[in-house]
Amino acid sequence: MKSWLLVFAVFGLYVLHQDIWFWETARPLVFGFLPVGLFYHAVYSIVVAILMIVLVSSAWPTALEREVESDSSDLTEGPL
Repeated sequence: MKSWLLVFAVFGLYVLHQDIWFWETARPLVFGFLPVGLFYHAVYSIVVAILMIVLVSSAWPTALEREVESDSSDLTEGPL
């Protein structure tokens, strides 16, 4: 269930990245100076960064990490 939610979140953010609704105008200005499309992408980037943190913390293959760590320790224990 958790992996399907993560897949759905990635797909949803992929769809939201195609922001065709802000192509025609720079109005309204957010905070009085920031075009709405630029503000949208700033918020989008923050949301994607948070999703990447969640993906790495919950879906990272720790078995592969342990395998690489054990392989690297074998290389450092050889004679010099």
